Amino acid sequence: MTKELPEIDFQRFWRRLQGLGLNAYEARSYLVLIGHQRFKALELAARSHVPRQKIYEVLHSLVEKGFAQVVQEKTKLFSAVEPTIAIPSYLSRRSQAMQQEFKDQSRSAEGLVDDLASAYSEGQGGRGTLDYLRIVSEPGQTGVHYRQMLSDVRLEYLEFSRPPYAVDPLDEKLVKQARARGVVCRLLIESGTLDRLHQRRLDDYAVSGVEIRQAESLPMKLAIFDGLRGMLALLDPVITKPTWTAVVYEHGGMGEAMKGLFENYWRKSGTFARGV
Repeated sequence: MTKELPEIDFQRFWRRLQGLGLNAYEARSYLVLIGHQRFKALELAARSHVPRQKIYEVLHSLVEKGFAQVVQEKTKLFSAVEPTIAIPSYLSRRSQAMQQEFKDQSRSAEGLVDDLASAYSEGQGGRGTLDYLRIVSEPGQTGVHYRQMLSDVRLEYLEFSRPPYAVDPLDEKLVKQARARGVVCRLLIESGTLDRLHQRRLDDYAVSGVEIRQAESLPMKLAIFDGLRGMLALLDPVITKPTWTAVVYEHGGMGEAMKGLFENYWRKSGTFARGV
C-alpha cells in the first residue's frame, strides 16, 4: 500500500526536514520512504530523484541518523522509521553531540585565550596612547569585560543599573562572590523598571549584604571597580534600533570622575523597596 504526499505538502515537509539538519537528498528520500512500506535502493533513487551514485550514501546516512531501517530479505530493502520516533531521537542525539562539542571547544579555548593573549601583547609592542580606553559595541564582548572586572574587584563595586536588564546566573554568582570577599557593593537602580524576576534577584542581593537604592532616572549604565576600572554604556541616539555602546576604561582620573557622578546620584536616591 502506498500513499504519495501532495506536492505542496512534500515541498513544505522537505524544507522543514532540512531545517532540522537533513540535507536535500536525505529529506527527499525520507519523504518518499514514508509513503511506502519498503524500497530497494535504486528504486528509491528513481522515485526521490537522487542520483544513483549517491543513493547508498544517502541511505547509509538516514540509517545512521535514525530515519531509515534495513529490512534484509533476498535483497536489501529500506523502510522509513516512524516520524514520532525518528525525529525526537535524532534531535536528542544531535543536542548531546552539540553539548559535547561545546564542552570540547570551551576546554580548548581556555588555553588558546592565554596563548593568543600573550602573542597579542608581544605583537602590539607596548601600550598605545589610548589603551586605557576601549569602545565595545558587541554585547558578548561587553559581558566578558564586565565579568573579568567583577572577578578581579577587591575593594569596591558600584553600579548604575537601568533597563534593559540582563539576567545572567554567572553575573549573580560573581556579585555574591565579591560580597563574600568583603567587597563593598552598591547598586543604584531606576525606580519602577523592575519585573518580578529582577526584583527577586535584588532581594537576594540585599540579603547577601549588597546596598541598594532607587533613583527616579539614571543617565547611563555604569559600573566602577575599585575606583580605577570600569565601563559606561550609552544608548546610541542615531540608529532606529536601540543599541548600547560601552566604553571600557582603566584610568585613575576617569575612575574618580565616574565615582563622583555615582556618589552624587547615590546621595539623592531613595530606599530600595523590597519585594513581598
